Amino acid sequence: MTIPILNYTFSTQNQRVDGFEICPGDEQPKIYTTNNLPTATEMDEIIWAVYRQIFSEHQILTNTVDPFLESQLRFNQIKVKDFIKGLLLSSSFRQLNFDGNNNYRFVELCVQRILGRDVYNEREKYAFSIVVASEGLEKFIDFLLESQEYIENFGESTVPYQRRRIIPQRIKGEMPFNLKTPRTARGFLNKGNMSQLHWSGIIRQFRPQEKAPKAGDPALFLTMANEIF
Repeated sequence: MTIPILNYTFSTQNQRVDGFEICPGDEQPKIYTTNNLPTATEMDEIIWAVYRQIFSEHQILTNTVDPFLESQLRFNQIKVKDFIKGLLLSSSFRQLNFDGNNNYRFVELCVQRILGRDVYNEREKYAFSIVVASEGLEKFIDFLLESQEYIENFGESTVPYQRRRIIPQRIKGEMPFNLKTPRTARGFLNKGNMSQLHWSGIIRQFRPQEKAPKAGDPALFLTMANEIF
């Protein structure tokens, strides 16, 4: 049986308040969209913007690139939202973000990268975590991509971006979401079943080359003696 999503209240975040900017500036992110029939160069920029938003610059690797989805987008066979969904459901995204985090941290990352904002509060984080736990990863991704919030802000053809990202950065000293390293949550590292994260081998001390013992050094004789006995 599907567990109903929890109710939660909206907090007054920066992206929910209308701005007073007269001219475009640093406070307004660059919009990447296919609505205006982009050129080949502009399409390259759009594809790069998608990778940068969904994987962040820290995760754009050879195995995260999907040439097949890129080709479909270039020939207008799919929309930007379809391209994004394909990346979110890829094994690379799952391995880098879902497998290495608990549901709470994964929900936080997805809301930041897909909806372009931070979670409103802990209750919203718990509500989305229930969706992940009860209905699975794909249903949760669909839940965000088909939400009214996503449709109103990005639609089918616009790459998600952090809405009004600069003002919170100045106030809190935070960097944009897509530049944050998606580290594993501290609470997940404390799990007892994460033995693979603990090194059980021999820990060797690094010695710079200029400090290595030279011929005639007593340390070499001691090492040889220990090997004999």
